[in-house]
Order: sequence, then C-alpha cells, then structure tokens
Amino acid sequence: MRLAAATALSAAFALAACGGDSPTPTPAATPSPTPTTAVVAYNVENCFTQIIPGTNGQTLRSLIVPDTVKLDLSRPAAFPNGRDLDDKVIDITLAALFLDFTVTGQSPDTFANLPLNPPANDKPFSATFPFLAPPQGTPPLAATTGTSFNFRTDPDSAYVVVDRMGMPAVATALIGSSQKVPYNDATPTNDVAGQFRTEETN
Repeated sequence: MRLAAATALSAAFALAACGGDSPTPTPAATPSPTPTTAVVAYNVENCFTQIIPGTNGQTLRSLIVPDTVKLDLSRPAAFPNGRDLDDKVIDITLAALFLDFTVTGQSPDTFANLPLNPPANDKPFSATFPFLAPPQGTPPLAATTGTSFNFRTDPDSAYVVVDRMGMPAVATALIGSSQKVPYNDATPTNDVAGQFRTEETN
C-alpha cells in the first residue's frame, strides 16, 4: 500500500514539475478489513476406529480406553501388545492416530523407523527385574525397593496409582493442558465411563 501511495505521489510531483495542470488528488487508501478467524472442526473418529495392523483387529480407541498396558499371551510381546522398555511407544501411538493405514507403505512403525530417535538408551538396561537403567546423577531413592509386592497374588488394594503410563502418548498428545492433572489422577474406570472422551476428540 505504501509503495503504491509513494508511486502515485511521485507521479503527481512529476506532472506538476512539467508545468501541467494540477493533478487530481489521490484518494486516501481504504484500510483492509480485519479478517475473521475461521473455526475449523475435524472429525477424528476415523483415526480412533481404524484397525491397527498386527493387533488382531484392535483399534486405537480399544488400545487407549481404558489407559492400561494390555498383553495377549498368544501373540509376540511388543508394543502395543505389552511393552518393552525400549519400545517406541509414542511413535507407534502417534502413527496410529495420524496415519491412514489403508495407504500403501503406512504402518504403526512408520514414525519409529525414521532416523530421528537415539539408537539406544543412554544407559544400558538392567538384566534383572525391574530391568530399568540406573538413574542419571544421584536422585533421592525410595526407602524400600518394592520387592515386597507379589504382582500375581496381591489384591488391588495393595497398589497405589502413581502415574498414568499405560499409554504415554495419550496424556502427551490427546489430553488438553487443563485436563492433564485430572487425567493423571484418574483411573481406568474413569476412562471407561468416558470422562475424557471430549478431550480425545478435540
């Protein structure tokens, strides 16, 4: 707009300098109207209901609701069937959410196979339970090691919900900022009841 006004003004002075008639005044520029923000809504239902290859017909929704680690002992153990410590959980979950598996070449491993991830954990995993790598630095340690729990026989009341890590990408990518703390404090029962359904579809 300024360049056009300057060009018109220069032309007016040039005409005046040539001794011609006085130029017709250039009308003032009309300000551009303020654009209105368009509200765009996406139907993400297909993302949640498409079949994930290699899962015996499971959909993303069946994997994330309720938010628990699921294990079918009749199939090889690898996320999303169970979870190894070095499984690329978030890459696989986001592929299931954002990719169309009916397109040739797309699979749950599409993002995991990109050369963006570190080649290995920065510290080797332990060969014994709980198999976690040693911590970085010198963090405070718990007073007990947790070895008193018997995962096969202890009742549900023996456990305390500490964090929602069944499907880490759920809280990362699907739960809005205002709901992250309530989601983390909730239980799989809340998931089944649909408490966070509006979060996952927005």
